[in-house]
Amino acid sequence: MTVPRDERPDDQRIVLTGIGLTAPNANSLADFRQALLEGRSGVRDYEIRYVGKTLAGVCDFDQRRYQSRKDRRRGTRAGSVGIYCAHEAIVDAGIEWDAIDKSTVGIYLGITEHGNVETENEIYELKGYDYDTSFWSHHHNPRTVANNPAGEVALNLGVTGPHYTIGAACAAGNAGLIQGSQMLRLGECDLALAGGVSEAIHTFGIFASFKSQGALATHEDPTRASRPFDVDRSGIVVSEGGCVYVMERLSDARRRGAKIYGELIGYAMNTDATDFVLPNPRRQAECIELALRRAALAAEEIDIVSTHATGTTSGDIQECIALRQVFGNSNKTWINNTKSYIGHAMGAAGALELAGNLPAFGDQLCHPTINLDQLDPECRLPGLVANEPRRVGPVRYILNNSFGMLGINSVVIIAAC
Repeated sequence: MTVPRDERPDDQRIVLTGIGLTAPNANSLADFRQALLEGRSGVRDYEIRYVGKTLAGVCDFDQRRYQSRKDRRRGTRAGSVGIYCAHEAIVDAGIEWDAIDKSTVGIYLGITEHGNVETENEIYELKGYDYDTSFWSHHHNPRTVANNPAGEVALNLGVTGPHYTIGAACAAGNAGLIQGSQMLRLGECDLALAGGVSEAIHTFGIFASFKSQGALATHEDPTRASRPFDVDRSGIVVSEGGCVYVMERLSDARRRGAKIYGELIGYAMNTDATDFVLPNPRRQAECIELALRRAALAAEEIDIVSTHATGTTSGDIQECIALRQVFGNSNKTWINNTKSYIGHAMGAAGALELAGNLPAFGDQLCHPTINLDQLDPECRLPGLVANEPRRVGPVRYILNNSFGMLGINSVVIIAAC
């Protein structure tokens, strides 16, 4: 039987006390929220080797704020994103970092893929030397190991507790939060830096692959290219970005008088086990229902659902089938999408999309899905908020969907505190 959260001991209740992020349209939570309420897209024209002109969500943050020029040269874009977000989260949480025992800090960052950027770049450079491997960079191995993004954050911050990345395709941002909460409950760390990062736009392979599948979005106006649920959607806009949360036990957060963004009260992960790419709405619905059971909530108690929808025909429709299965025709739950603003930030998507919705606990606004001019009838949902923010009254619970290739599904539920 699931224990209601108010009956759980405070050292088993996990809260979010700091948020650091970089998105294609903002570099802080306040600016990100403002962009979402104003309908400001971060998608722009972009060109990448071998693929040529395309579109992407490109971040523009100060890489030198927390890294030296030397460290930035030696490291990776994903590491730089993670370092920026982690520092910003720590500052936001009001933590006196120099006073923290670094052996009690854990770093858990979700990623979709890592190492492709460095490998593609090295091979491209090597071509100019007739593929003589003596010119291969000695930094290649540490740049491409799977734990690199979290490891770069650990090196930069001097963390000696556990660090690793969670490879969970596009469900990875949620997976980072789930892992952080589990490790806190187990006592494996006292403070977790958790979330997701992506450097996806710097590898031509991901663009070429989506293009070959007919799943790469195009539009004469880049800001209107990402259009989930719309009849004229044409596919995915690839983006980079990152979002890192400071996570703590409620007992520790209360002891230091921390501000609390919300409490992670339910989560679930499962697998479709049916296809490499095509989603399974039944399994997605089961994942949502499991998260609801663990949170001891009925579906109609959820105030906002943040959808995963990427702007592909099959993906959007299948998720809508799952949502109708769980929420029926309820008009008590509002539904939105954040990829319409920033594109698909892959490993960072779930963490970023959740962050954009958390301020609704305070301002009681549900940001809309933008670029939704003509709703696909197969994506019809009673509470879908389109094009303009909606004042929805008190918000108590937010549910965040994040799904990925090879049928990996993740859901987290955050409650107001």
